[in-house]
Amino acid sequence: MPRPKTYNEQEVIEKAMNVFWKNGYETTSMQMLEKEMGINKFSIYSSFGNKQGVFLESLKCYKAKVSAIFEKFKNASNGVDDIKQFFYDSISVNYNGDYQKGCFVTNTYNEFADSEVQEIKEQMCSFMDNLKGLIIEKLEIDGTKDKETIMQQANFLLLAKHGLAAASRVNSQQEIEDYIEMTFKSI
Repeated sequence: MPRPKTYNEQEVIEKAMNVFWKNGYETTSMQMLEKEMGINKFSIYSSFGNKQGVFLESLKCYKAKVSAIFEKFKNASNGVDDIKQFFYDSISVNYNGDYQKGCFVTNTYNEFADSEVQEIKEQMCSFMDNLKGLIIEKLEIDGTKDKETIMQQANFLLLAKHGLAAASRVNSQQEIEDYIEMTFKSI
């Protein structure tokens, strides 16, 4: 008969998420996870299967944490102003802790761009496609832009969001805010 779990899976996944967020998937070892999660490897394997399983659960945890930001963006109806607010909202998560980590999803997207781990790659592509779709939807609210301009601006803004996420790992909050303001002067 298996022993009952003496830990809360959600709590240990949040701890694992922070390790992956800070170090990335490849750099994070099972020993690091074991130490941060406060459970042994047997418990990790029993609950999550393997390192990839822990990572996938960590991605779900992060997405749940930022879901309110995406819901607000999805439900907004002020076009470009909503995209700009989304940029501000998405970086607010980065300046609440002891260190700036960027966006966990963007970090993962960059790390797995050439990876053969299909499940993670598919999740990242789906996330980025959904984000681009929301950006297009908000740009279309203007009503004065043709499809080509909307696509160009959507591509620009998606790349700007990637840059913003990467920069938020190392730049000050003021530098990031200046970046956002300059980005939207061209839209």
